[in-house]
Amino acid sequence: MKYTALRSCRAVRRLATRIEEATRQPDRGDISITTVIIWVAAVGGALAIAGTIAVVIAKYNLSLSGI
Repeated sequence: MKYTALRSCRAVRRLATRIEEATRQPDRGDISITTVIIWVAAVGGALAIAGTIAVVIAKYNLSLSGI
């Protein structure tokens, strides 16, 4: 039990130190337009692939049911 308390105390200290460092130099929250474009393209591509798979499965559902 002693070691568990010691480990949790260390973890709390580490977390408190990280939070303190983050508050000293706050993130401005700037996101570049390139990052937004990449994320939109990635999500759009994933949705297109998922949609294509859904259409193919719906089209060949009866043929695949006998497998």
